[in-house]
Amino acid sequence: MSTARIQPTACSLSSTVRHLGFFNLRLPRSAAVSFNSFDRVRRYGIRKALTVSMSTASSSDPLEILVKASVTTPNKLGDCPFCQRVLLTLEEKHLPYDLKLVDLTNKPEWFLKINSKGTVPVIKLDEKWMPDSDVITQALEEKYPNPPLGTPPEKSSVGSKIFSTFIGFLKSKDASDGTEQALIEELRSFNDYIKENGPFVNGKEVSAVDLSLGPKLHHLEIALGHYKNWSVPDSLPYTKAYMKSIFSRDSFIKTRAQPEDVIAGWRPKVLG
Repeated sequence: MSTARIQPTACSLSSTVRHLGFFNLRLPRSAAVSFNSFDRVRRYGIRKALTVSMSTASSSDPLEILVKASVTTPNKLGDCPFCQRVLLTLEEKHLPYDLKLVDLTNKPEWFLKINSKGTVPVIKLDEKWMPDSDVITQALEEKYPNPPLGTPPEKSSVGSKIFSTFIGFLKSKDASDGTEQALIEELRSFNDYIKENGPFVNGKEVSAVDLSLGPKLHHLEIALGHYKNWSVPDSLPYTKAYMKSIFSRDSFIKTRAQPEDVIAGWRPKVLG
């Protein structure tokens, strides 16, 4: 085994150099890198795995997670907000993970054997593959309770209608159909909530609902800016401050989709 060590940062990240459906990521300069050959990846036709583990990560073995690959840039994360939700959870809990990027435009056979539905994210927990971001994040909270990210039930639906109203407005071709106003009303309701209860949904600390909503707001900002030349109104300062706060977190910066992938991802819905 050959190892190159570089001063680690405060968060945890890992990636896998892969072939036959996997892609390698560009590695941060501040990482501890080790190359390991192991039998389980050989079964997928992979000869070596590259794992990056940060000093503050849990001592447990890295969790394997399958996520969408970029359609615009080789070896980069794709634009799936549900994948980012899980990655944010892993980052905020400082859990090491092996990130495997899956080409969803040409799904490999090994991936369909793991998840016949062909959807991401998928994570391996207790030797079992688990799909669905709702199920995954709940399982992670139960298995790794510290730091706690659970959101009280009465707050778990805050901002839950923003994403669907964003999609309605994005797809709309009629400026008078009320979809823009519907989105503004949801954002205004969220603005009022954060004004009274913020800076995050559950108060001072980030929680699971923020990690779900953040990626969706990222898509909203990029897609509506590109296709509609639209942005969140200045009359909603608490919503805008919330977005800025979430988007500036180290965990978010490390796991966010590239703007060009977000734009490409929504193009069929806008033009179709």
